[in-house]
Amino acid sequence: MGVLDVLDERLGDGLESLLCAHHTRRLRKLGWEDALEGHSWFSPRRPVRQGNRVQVLVDGHEALPQIADAIEGARKLVHLANWHASPDFRLTREPGAPQLRELLSAAAERVPVRVLLWAGPPMPFFEPTRTRARNAQRAFTENSSVRCELDARERTLHCHHEKIVVVDDEIAFVGGLDLTAVEGDRHDSTDHPPTRPLGWHDVVVRLEGPIVADVAEHFRLRWTEIAREQPPPPEVPEPVGTSAVQLVRTVPEHTYDFAPKGEFSLLDAYVGALKSAQRLVYLENQFLWSPEITEILIDKLRDPPDDRFRVVLVLPRKPSNGADTTRGQLGRLLDADDGGGRLLAATLTSHDGSTATPVYVHAKIGIVDDRWLTVGSANLNEHSLFNDTEVNIVTDDAALARDTRLRLWSEHLQRPRDEVDGDPTDVVDRLWRGTIESGARHRLSALPDVSRRAGRLQGPLRGLLVDG
Repeated sequence: MGVLDVLDERLGDGLESLLCAHHTRRLRKLGWEDALEGHSWFSPRRPVRQGNRVQVLVDGHEALPQIADAIEGARKLVHLANWHASPDFRLTREPGAPQLRELLSAAAERVPVRVLLWAGPPMPFFEPTRTRARNAQRAFTENSSVRCELDARERTLHCHHEKIVVVDDEIAFVGGLDLTAVEGDRHDSTDHPPTRPLGWHDVVVRLEGPIVADVAEHFRLRWTEIAREQPPPPEVPEPVGTSAVQLVRTVPEHTYDFAPKGEFSLLDAYVGALKSAQRLVYLENQFLWSPEITEILIDKLRDPPDDRFRVVLVLPRKPSNGADTTRGQLGRLLDADDGGGRLLAATLTSHDGSTATPVYVHAKIGIVDDRWLTVGSANLNEHSLFNDTEVNIVTDDAALARDTRLRLWSEHLQRPRDEVDGDPTDVVDRLWRGTIESGARHRLSALPDVSRRAGRLQGPLRGLLVDG
């Protein structure tokens, strides 16, 4: 290792230690220090709702039509909260499909329609700019009964990042999919045709049952403070399924009166599940910056709970920012694995024989031991775990977790489901690793430029400067 590498590694270690210590002090001050301890599958800070139906919708081609159908069928209300939603966005590409503003305006003739969007950054450093957000607000409400509010209560250099839709307080959608074409094509399918300039892999859950009341109440609380209008509290739906589900959140302190000391149950849930992992950690995410998360994985790789323990990561080839930080954390994970073959980091590319197009991994999903599943809007970085507003769901429905993993592995490995079934360790070692190491053109490939050099100063520096 060269002198620059040694210096970089020591500086990175030092800054990450400072950042972790800062987060520990911050959470202790807020009464949330136990979020870094972990509490197995669920956070003790949020209710666990029994009797739910959970449907995992993979990629926009599957998720967006269901959202459109639910809005079209609304009988009581439509509530939508997004990082950004484009008025001219069409939820399907069927001939004659309405734009989002037309879809919502038609619903608003029958029921209250409330749209809550991030107001954009104070300075136009990144999308969506405040001008774009104001233009969207104007387009949604012009000649329409739709109410649209912009939420500017973000922490410095952070945002409102959650993506939820609630219909009639009976159906809710929670996931990573924004209703916009800004920065990528949300309509992609599991086929990921390479004819698109940028493929887009995402995951959403459709929820029915008592858990919907928690999603609806979260929206109501935010809307009440921003719009100064208090919608009626949601009624709790009757049980309709068999899944136990918990809504977990990131709500920074000093942002809303309903959570003056913030809420970090999302961090709590991830820490607990990852610390409990025995055989498999499978993560799809846009970013992997968080030292709190990587430290847990490093400990697991250095001292595996089982000889057959594996960590599989699916990340974008070129994230929208923070690529060096993610690569640096992967370098640390590689060092911890130390040639043990327990870690595999991959990305997605679409091929048709002559054309190759990156598939942007925007999904935020975690599966542990086929016993724990989370889906939502949270990335694995300081933004999502400490500073942005985020919503995920968590379930310990083992059948659903396993089914979701098999669907995703079938998509990424481009093999029938029965071929990716079996012991997960065997499938990782034989199919995942075999595919990546074959050198053949395939949707699945090794994440490029992953080195053992730390190269991770950007994330800790940003965290220390803007984390507050």
